Amino acid sequence: MHVACCQFDIAWEDRGVNFARVRGMLAAARLPPGTLVLLPEMFASGFSMNVAGIADDGETEAFLASCAADLGLHLLAGLVTRAADGRGLNQAVVVAPDVGGPVARYTKLHPFSFGQEMRHYARGDDLALFSLAAAPACPVCPLICYDLRFPEVFRQAALAGAKLFAVIANWPAAREDHWVTLLRARAIENQAYVAGVNRIGRDPGNAYAGRSMIIDPRGVVLADAGSGAGVIGAELELDALEEYRRSFPALADIHPAFLRPREG
Repeated sequence: MHVACCQFDIAWEDRGVNFARVRGMLAAARLPPGTLVLLPEMFASGFSMNVAGIADDGETEAFLASCAADLGLHLLAGLVTRAADGRGLNQAVVVAPDVGGPVARYTKLHPFSFGQEMRHYARGDDLALFSLAAAPACPVCPLICYDLRFPEVFRQAALAGAKLFAVIANWPAAREDHWVTLLRARAIENQAYVAGVNRIGRDPGNAYAGRSMIIDPRGVVLADAGSGAGVIGAELELDALEEYRRSFPALADIHPAFLRPREG
């Protein structure tokens, strides 16, 4: 199974420019057919609290479906929709080259309260694992940016079968070391692949250092995008992952009493 991360400078609240950048970069990358490509959180707008101005009216999902079909790729991308109470939903959607609508949709469980996201966006309430056609199957768990700081979510997904965590983000340069360290930690502790895509450039509030990465279950970095625009990729060895889990069965030793809230 091939996985790729598309790292670029997101034009602030300008869908047209961002659509063109993504399509051009993916076309030039000539990725293997069926590759799962990660695009950053809110890839069409940047990390904006202007829900009224950036909420998708169908245009972003239509672009993703068209791009996936034209290039023969699976796309996992961040966009904004509306909650019932009028706030936004910070989501990751997955589109396949041969399916019109999204095959999976995940809403960020942990809006970034430090950045006022909680005021403008409603939190999600569940994980959204999905599988691509691969042998062996590879259940994928999409997560979004600040979710990376909450290991209990990753653990629950691992126990539900996740073999790949796909983290899409707008992670500021000021905390670049945290990004790199936590991505590797989530891979090591869950014996799973982790792909994390970030943006570069600036928005009105922050600078971004990129460092999109693909990491194997032992914490080895298979690909690192550095600080420039580009597409990185890696082949995931799913049989080797299963053999590693059998030979070093750490997940089987989880103490079940500590997977639920404790009384007192």
